[in-house]
Amino acid sequence: MSHMSQTDNSVIPFAPTDKGNDQLDKAGHSILNLLQKASGVAEKNSQQALDMAQKLSHQLRAAEQHIADLEAEAATHRDRAERAEQWLHTVYTEIEARFLRQESGRARTTAP
Repeated sequence: MSHMSQTDNSVIPFAPTDKGNDQLDKAGHSILNLLQKASGVAEKNSQQALDMAQKLSHQLRAAEQHIADLEAEAATHRDRAERAEQWLHTVYTEIEARFLRQESGRARTTAP
Protein backbone atom coordinates (compact mmCIF):
# COMPACT_ATOMS: atom_id res chain seq x y z
CA MET A 1 0.00 0.00 0.00
CA SER A 2 2.81 2.29 0.44
CA HIS A 3 3.48 2.07 -3.27
CA MET A 4 -0.08 3.21 -4.02
CA SER A 5 0.17 6.17 -1.77
CA GLN A 6 3.35 7.27 -3.54
CA THR A 7 1.52 7.15 -6.89
CA ASP A 8 -1.34 9.19 -5.50
CA ASN A 9 1.08 11.83 -4.32
CA SER A 10 2.73 12.12 -7.73
CA VAL A 11 -0.50 13.21 -9.52
CA ILE A 12 -0.83 16.96 -9.63
CA PRO A 13 -4.39 18.15 -10.08
CA PHE A 14 -5.01 20.72 -12.85
CA ALA A 15 -6.69 23.85 -11.63
CA PRO A 16 -7.42 26.56 -14.18
CA THR A 17 -6.19 30.00 -13.29
CA ASP A 18 -8.56 32.88 -12.80
CA LYS A 19 -6.87 34.66 -15.69
CA GLY A 20 -7.84 31.83 -18.09
CA ASN A 21 -11.46 31.98 -16.91
CA ASP A 22 -11.55 35.75 -17.36
CA GLN A 23 -10.36 35.42 -20.97
CA LEU A 24 -12.90 32.68 -21.65
CA ASP A 25 -15.69 34.79 -20.16
CA LYS A 26 -14.60 37.81 -22.21
CA ALA A 27 -14.55 35.71 -25.39
CA GLY A 28 -18.00 34.30 -24.61
CA HIS A 29 -19.44 37.75 -23.94
CA SER A 30 -17.77 39.12 -27.06
CA ILE A 31 -19.30 36.36 -29.18
CA LEU A 32 -22.74 36.96 -27.67
CA ASN A 33 -22.43 40.72 -28.34
CA LEU A 34 -21.43 40.05 -31.95
CA LEU A 35 -24.38 37.67 -32.36
CA GLN A 36 -26.71 40.30 -30.91
CA LYS A 37 -25.37 42.95 -33.32
CA ALA A 38 -25.66 40.54 -36.26
CA SER A 39 -29.21 39.74 -35.24
CA GLY A 40 -30.03 43.46 -35.10
CA VAL A 41 -28.54 44.06 -38.53
CA ALA A 42 -30.40 41.06 -39.96
CA GLU A 43 -33.66 42.29 -38.42
CA LYS A 44 -33.10 45.78 -39.85
CA ASN A 45 -32.31 44.35 -43.31
CA SER A 46 -35.37 42.11 -43.12
CA GLN A 47 -37.60 45.08 -42.19
CA GLN A 48 -36.15 47.16 -45.03
CA ALA A 49 -36.76 44.31 -47.48
CA LEU A 50 -40.33 43.93 -46.21
CA ASP A 51 -40.95 47.67 -46.51
CA MET A 52 -39.54 47.69 -50.04
CA ALA A 53 -41.63 44.66 -51.03
CA GLN A 54 -44.75 46.36 -49.67
CA LYS A 55 -43.93 49.59 -51.52
CA LEU A 56 -43.32 47.69 -54.78
CA SER A 57 -46.54 45.74 -54.27
CA HIS A 58 -48.50 48.99 -53.97
CA GLN A 59 -46.78 50.37 -57.07
CA LEU A 60 -47.58 47.16 -58.96
CA ARG A 61 -51.25 47.36 -57.98
CA ALA A 62 -51.37 51.01 -59.05
CA ALA A 63 -49.70 50.16 -62.37
CA GLU A 64 -52.14 47.29 -62.95
CA GLN A 65 -55.06 49.62 -62.27
CA HIS A 66 -53.59 52.22 -64.62
CA ILE A 67 -53.19 49.56 -67.32
CA ALA A 68 -56.80 48.46 -66.85
CA ASP A 69 -57.95 52.09 -67.12
CA LEU A 70 -55.90 52.61 -70.27
CA GLU A 71 -57.21 49.38 -71.81
CA ALA A 72 -60.79 50.50 -71.11
CA GLU A 73 -60.05 53.90 -72.63
CA ALA A 74 -58.47 52.27 -75.70
CA ALA A 75 -61.53 50.04 -76.12
CA THR A 76 -63.76 53.12 -75.96
CA HIS A 77 -61.67 54.84 -78.65
CA ARG A 78 -61.71 51.70 -80.82
CA ASP A 79 -65.50 51.55 -80.57
CA ARG A 80 -65.81 55.24 -81.46
CA ALA A 81 -63.42 54.80 -84.41
CA GLU A 82 -65.48 51.85 -85.68
CA ARG A 83 -68.69 53.89 -85.36
CA ALA A 84 -67.02 56.80 -87.18
CA GLU A 85 -65.96 54.44 -89.99
CA GLN A 86 -69.53 53.13 -90.23
CA TRP A 87 -70.85 56.68 -90.46
CA LEU A 88 -68.26 57.59 -93.08
CA HIS A 89 -69.31 54.56 -95.10
CA THR A 90 -72.99 55.53 -94.73
CA VAL A 91 -72.25 59.11 -95.82
CA TYR A 92 -70.14 57.91 -98.77
CA THR A 93 -72.87 55.53 -99.86
CA GLU A 94 -75.46 58.29 -99.63
CA ILE A 95 -73.26 60.73 -101.60
CA GLU A 96 -72.63 58.07 -104.22
CA ALA A 97 -76.33 57.26 -104.46
CA ARG A 98 -77.50 60.84 -104.76
CA PHE A 99 -74.77 62.67 -106.64
CA LEU A 100 -72.57 60.28 -108.55
CA ARG A 101 -75.44 58.24 -109.97
CA GLN A 102 -77.33 61.40 -110.87
CA GLU A 103 -74.23 62.69 -112.67
CA SER A 104 -73.87 59.47 -114.63
CA GLY A 105 -77.60 59.62 -115.49
CA ARG A 106 -77.22 63.20 -116.80
CA ALA A 107 -74.21 62.26 -118.81
CA ARG A 108 -76.18 59.54 -120.55
CA THR A 109 -79.13 61.75 -121.32
CA THR A 110 -77.00 64.57 -122.74
CA ALA A 111 -74.80 62.31 -124.82
CA PRO A 112 -75.52 62.41 -128.64
